[in-house]
Amino acid sequence: MKYVLALDQGTTSSRAIVFDENGAPVALGQRELRQIYPQPGWVEHDPREIYATQRDVAREALRRSGVPLKDVMAIGITNQRETTILWDRQTGEPIHNAIVWQDRRTTQICSRLKAEQAQSLVQERTGLVIDPYFSGTKIAWLLDEIPGARARAERGELAFGTVDTWLAWHLTGNRTHVTDVSNASRTLLFNIHTGDWDPELLRLLGVPRAILPEVHPSAHAFGMLPPGLLGEPFVIGGIAGDQQAALFGQACHSPGMAKNTYGTGCFMLLHTGDKAVRSAHGLVATACAQVRAKEYALEGSVFIGGAVVQWLRDELKFFSSSHEIERLAAEVLDSGGVFVVPAFTGLGAPHWDPNARGAIVGLTRGTSRAHIARAALESIAFQSAEVLEAMQKDAGERLTELRVDGGACANDLLMQFQADLLGVPVVKPRTLETTALGAAYLAGLTVDLWKSRNELASHWKAERRFEPRMSAPERQALMARWREAVSRSRNWATPHS
Repeated sequence: MKYVLALDQGTTSSRAIVFDENGAPVALGQRELRQIYPQPGWVEHDPREIYATQRDVAREALRRSGVPLKDVMAIGITNQRETTILWDRQTGEPIHNAIVWQDRRTTQICSRLKAEQAQSLVQERTGLVIDPYFSGTKIAWLLDEIPGARARAERGELAFGTVDTWLAWHLTGNRTHVTDVSNASRTLLFNIHTGDWDPELLRLLGVPRAILPEVHPSAHAFGMLPPGLLGEPFVIGGIAGDQQAALFGQACHSPGMAKNTYGTGCFMLLHTGDKAVRSAHGLVATACAQVRAKEYALEGSVFIGGAVVQWLRDELKFFSSSHEIERLAAEVLDSGGVFVVPAFTGLGAPHWDPNARGAIVGLTRGTSRAHIARAALESIAFQSAEVLEAMQKDAGERLTELRVDGGACANDLLMQFQADLLGVPVVKPRTLETTALGAAYLAGLTVDLWKSRNELASHWKAERRFEPRMSAPERQALMARWREAVSRSRNWATPHS
């Protein structure tokens, strides 16, 4: 039996999973990642902690698996996307904390770009919208706000990377400055049609070409780990941003197939084949994880998904463990007319309102913790339903099923409500670790552990289907009420707050 090690560096934790050649998880290591909030709307991570936790869980997973290291064929990396790190090429030391994808500090830069009528150019070249979510404005902020950073960047002394690039740099002993197409496509700097950094966008955002990594297909030999790090000189054979990795791990290889990942945020991707579909409904076009040919997807990003459960746990102390929310929410038949709009860091697709803020509406004297917990859980499904609605309009075809993955999939109450709101079956696979699995598959293809995508698709098995039970009028009424709740949260924060 041969194996692949997948490194899954997420927003709230670093994880590593050993998969066997049938795509089954064998062993897992996991460590939580500290969240840093310097001021409202700002979110940071310590890049050193990102690397240290990822290295440690890789060692832990390999040790727990008990498999001979010589039988581990390659390493795949998947990562939280858009999170931005700048570091010194000589020392490998970051010049600032990582600015996390959720961070909204560049709202004013985005407003200026929109005022300069840059949106059309950006969407045409990158498939994206101008929003603080993406890496480009974060790089611009670092170069302008860290003393001396811009001059050092122009002299080629600094390196930029998303989390995959940062990990590859350190795992290979500061030798490789690389990324893949799927991560590059999230920076606002990459032309998804030509497959290269775009000179005009670099000028627009004031980003020197010298700091950017080399871009490769997602299945590629990116570099080697020195034997001292994990015990063998492993090759990094695959890299993909977490959502594109999940699409690949869900075997959504054909146009019209879609998946939704319920993690810190929710991310729905619809494969659109070899054409980048320009959205007219607030979605983005993005590069899929690529093996050889160019492939694209429509994506809708919900910024706060599972994070709303963490908020109830950590800030409001509703329960001590996240899985307890299902029991609490099930104490009531419905939310009692309460809606939670978790716009803690603004709203993503299809609204793109960085100035929206969280709201709870519909409270009465009879509202209990159970009603609020249920409304918070339902907010995850409402936001995803809005994205799917936009996706079907853009793609011009009706979805027949939605494949789902991520931590919140374990919550049956949420999955049933999601099927009810969508009016299509929600299908949960046997292996919920599809993000890490996608990275493993890409790495395995590089070293010929697997020969084709058809072989990978044969590993995918459904564990449970949630069939919709709600009537169309009921569904439409709930969605209309949700949209009304969202309107109350819009444009709440002033641009400088």
